[in-house]
Amino acid sequence: MGSLVRRRVRLISLPRPALIVFATVRARLRASEFGMAALAIGVGVLAGLCVAVMSSVVNAAHVQIYGIPFDVRLSAAQRVAPLAAFGAPMLGGLLLGAIDVWLARRKAPPAVDPVEANALRGGRMSLRQSVLVATQTVISNGAGASVGLEAGYAQIGAGVASYLGVRSRLRRQDLRMLVGCGAGGAIAAAFGAPLTGAFYAFELIIGAYSLANAIPVFAATLAASLTTQAIIGAPYDITAPAVAPLTFPDFGALIGLGLVAAAVGVGAMRVAALIERAFRWAIRSRLVRPVVGGLIVGSMALYTPQVLGAGHGALRLDFYWPLSTKELATLIALKLLACLVSLASGFRGGLFFASLFVGSLLGKLYSIGVGVLAPWMGLETTACVLVGMSALSAAIVGGPLTMTFLVLESTGNLSVAGGALAASIATTLAVRATFGYSFTTWRLHLRGETIRGGQDVGWLRDLTVGRMMVRSPPMFSADQSVRAFRESYPVGSANVVVAVDKDGRYKGLIHVAEVHALPLENGDDGGPVGAVVHAPATVLHLDQDIGVALEAFAAAGADTLAVTARGTDQVLGTLGEAYTARRYAQETNLAMKGVLGGG
Repeated sequence: MGSLVRRRVRLISLPRPALIVFATVRARLRASEFGMAALAIGVGVLAGLCVAVMSSVVNAAHVQIYGIPFDVRLSAAQRVAPLAAFGAPMLGGLLLGAIDVWLARRKAPPAVDPVEANALRGGRMSLRQSVLVATQTVISNGAGASVGLEAGYAQIGAGVASYLGVRSRLRRQDLRMLVGCGAGGAIAAAFGAPLTGAFYAFELIIGAYSLANAIPVFAATLAASLTTQAIIGAPYDITAPAVAPLTFPDFGALIGLGLVAAAVGVGAMRVAALIERAFRWAIRSRLVRPVVGGLIVGSMALYTPQVLGAGHGALRLDFYWPLSTKELATLIALKLLACLVSLASGFRGGLFFASLFVGSLLGKLYSIGVGVLAPWMGLETTACVLVGMSALSAAIVGGPLTMTFLVLESTGNLSVAGGALAASIATTLAVRATFGYSFTTWRLHLRGETIRGGQDVGWLRDLTVGRMMVRSPPMFSADQSVRAFRESYPVGSANVVVAVDKDGRYKGLIHVAEVHALPLENGDDGGPVGAVVHAPATVLHLDQDIGVALEAFAAAGADTLAVTARGTDQVLGTLGEAYTARRYAQETNLAMKGVLGGG
C-alpha cells in the first residue's frame, strides 16, 4: 500500500504536460499491436540477458569449484575430485538451507511460478521473489545439484515481464500474454530455439494458442534467442547427428517408445512425492535437509559425474558413446534419483533438460530392445534418442508441441519431428489418462491447488459470493405469525424475505407470494411463518466462488440463497441465481475474448 501511494505521489508531482504524455503513451501501448510487440521485444531482450548472465555465473562456478576446463560441461567430465563432489553440493545445500530458514522466520509467502501466476493471479508476479528464485537456482546448479537452470530462466523472464506489464497497467489478458513472452523468451534463449520457446509459452504458460498472441510471443522469443546468441551462444543448444527418414513401421515403434516414456515419467512423479515426504519425516531441520541431499548427490557423482548439473554435457557425450544395456539402465536410475533427491531436499531448479537427458538414454535403451526383438525393423538409434527426449519431456514437463519443435529446431529433420510428435502425443494421452498432471502442476497439486496448466481460472476464484451478493436483505422473525408477515410485507414489496431467529441466525427463505396465497380464516393468524420456509439447510458463504454458488443453486433448486457468516449463521446478504448465471456468462465471454483476441 505504501509503495502504491509513493508511486502515485511521484506521478502527481510531475508537470501536467509530462503526466499527459505518460498517460497517452501508456494508453497507446495497451491499444496498439505495434506497442505490445515492442514491449514483448523488450521483454525478450531482457530475458536473453538474464539467461546469459545466469549461465556465465554457473559455468564460472563449475570451472572454479570442480577444476574442469572452461569449454567442458560439468556432467561431461571424466571424473571429479571427491572433495569437490561432496563439498560443493553440501555447502551449496547449507547456503540454501540458511536462506530457507531466513524466509521461514520472516514468514515470506512461497514464490509464485509463471504457470500459477497466469492460472490464478492474472499474470501478477513478484520481481523480488523471482530474483530470489533465480539466485537459488544458480546456487543449486553451480554447486552441482542435479537440477537445470531452465526453471530459473523462466522465472526471472516471467518476473521481469510481469513487473513491466503491471507498471504499464496492462489488461489481465495482455499481462498474461506478456508473462508468456518472458518465460518463453527465456526458454528460447536457453536452447537457441525460438519456436520451442514460443510453444512453451502457448502450451504451458498462457494455456492457449491464439493469433492475437502470436506476434508478441514470437517477437519475444526471437529477440531473446538472438540476444543470448550474440553474447554467449545458446547455453543448452542441442546438436544431433543426421538421421535417415522414418518409415511407416518406425512410427509404430516410436509410439511404443512414447508409452514407455509415459510410464517412466509417471513413475518418477509418484516417487518424487514419496521422496519429499521421506525427507520431511526423517530430517526436520530446514537447514540440514539440503545438506543431506547434497551428500547423496555427491556420493552418486563419484560413480559418474553425469548425475551432476542439468546433464547437457552428458547428453552430447552419450549421443556418440556406445553404452551397454546395464550402463544405460544404471544411468537412467541414478540421474532420476539424483534429480528427485535434489528437489526433495530443497535445491531449486527444473527438470526440463534433465528429462531430455534421461529421455535420450531411455531412447537408446529402447532401440537396443527393438534391435533384439525385431532386428528386421532397422530402427535407427539416433531417431530413438531424439524421440525419447521429446517423449519423456512431454511426460514430465508437458507440452508435446514444445518438445516436437525442439527436435525440429535441433535436427532440421521433418520426418524425425513427425515421429517425435506422434510419440509425444501418445505420451501426453497416457499421462493424462493414468496420472493427470505434469511435474509442475503435480507439485502445485501437492500444495492444494487443482490447476492443470496456465489456463486462466483466477477470474473464477476472484468472483466470490461476497462480491456479488445483495447486502442488508429484508428479514423477518421465523417465530412470528403468517398474518404478521403479510402485514409487514404486502405483495410486491419483496420477492424473498430471510427468516431468522431471535438472535439473527438464519432459518430459511420466505417467498412473499406463497405466504399471501395461504388461506386464512377470520381470527386465524396462520401459525409461525417459519413453518413455510425454503432452503433451511442450504446457504452460501462470503469466500465461496461463483462456481460453488451455481452448484449450490442447482442442488437446492432455489432461485435465491442466503449468505451467512461461517460458524455463526448470521445473515449477511442474499444472492440470486439469475444474476449469478448472468455474471458467469459475462466473465466467461470476457475471458474467451482475451484468449482469442477479441477484447
